[in-house]
Amino acid sequence: MRVLTLTPFYPTASDDAEGCFIAEPLRELEQFGVNSCVVAAQPLHRASDGSNATAPVARWVRYPCIPGGIGLSSAGALLYASLISKVRRLHRSQPIDVIHAHAALPCGHAAALLSRELKIPWVVTVHGLDAFFDNQVHGYAGQWCKRVTRFVYRSATRVICISDKVAEKVAESAAAPVHTTVIYNSVDAQMFSPPSTDSAANKILSVGNLISIKGHELLLRALAAVVPMYPEISVEIIGDGPEYHRLSRLANDCKVASKVRFLGRQSRMQVAEAMRRCVVFALPSRYEGLGCVYLEAMSTERPVIACRGQGIDGVIQHRSNGWLVDPDNLQELITALSALLQNLQLRRQIGQAARRTILHSLTTTHQADQLAALYRECVA
Repeated sequence: MRVLTLTPFYPTASDDAEGCFIAEPLRELEQFGVNSCVVAAQPLHRASDGSNATAPVARWVRYPCIPGGIGLSSAGALLYASLISKVRRLHRSQPIDVIHAHAALPCGHAAALLSRELKIPWVVTVHGLDAFFDNQVHGYAGQWCKRVTRFVYRSATRVICISDKVAEKVAESAAAPVHTTVIYNSVDAQMFSPPSTDSAANKILSVGNLISIKGHELLLRALAAVVPMYPEISVEIIGDGPEYHRLSRLANDCKVASKVRFLGRQSRMQVAEAMRRCVVFALPSRYEGLGCVYLEAMSTERPVIACRGQGIDGVIQHRSNGWLVDPDNLQELITALSALLQNLQLRRQIGQAARRTILHSLTTTHQADQLAALYRECVA
């Protein structure tokens, strides 16, 4: 079976984490008889960074579009125009059985138009809670995004959602029946393996873009509350973004600046090593479709603190294989950190259960198996 993977996210020469959740299951698909041809779409106004040598080979296609949210509703049509002749030639030389688009805009819209032209079944994966783009794009432009996205979901042979929470969001606003299937993102359990010895440092780790929804501010305030009880503890934060300076000032204001290290963007291997050396992973994000970093930390046998009401609460069972707190609830986060920092046995118990959860159903092999079965259903 030959699948055309069309994606706006893919590892680049400078960032092997960008789109890793798409690239990493692709090699596993081969063992299930699926050959993937990857087309990575990039707007012309963004600088080209080149491919990452660790990811399966992709063909980069650059397309014109209006920068920002105002151009998002039309980006799929422009991407389609840039792709149609290339995909038609590809289909003639090596017939494509299924098109798999990632994100409704622009790739899902382009895939819908390609499918209509070439009579190929297609699926689209929804990777976040902003399934209709009306949170990131406002006003008239946002309404057009929602209109086009509804067309995309209704046209798809199947809409793949990365969690039950995402599937709920799609169903709530689709305004018509949509054929959804939940296939969770996965983790490379070999890359994100437990440490060979239990030599974790007294560090809390958080991984995520430095944007307000990720909850880093809450984590810094919680750190300030637990430091008097655990003076040896510190926090490492991997990621960059517009909140860096505000968070740095907050660390100073809370008198924990010496306890906080902002490590910036890191490679996949560096993230895995950071997870192995921490005692607790905490990302109190309030808007998360799933959050691959939670799965990765769980795979390294770290106890994970996440928020209820997000996609990850379909994976984490509170106090069994992880810890859940309410979004923006500082006291609950302080309680969670205190409970885990003071109890080594509880940390081990939760971490080991977390690793078992990953190995049972959330490895890249599991995801590839489910995707291959879905592709075959679409062409049956």
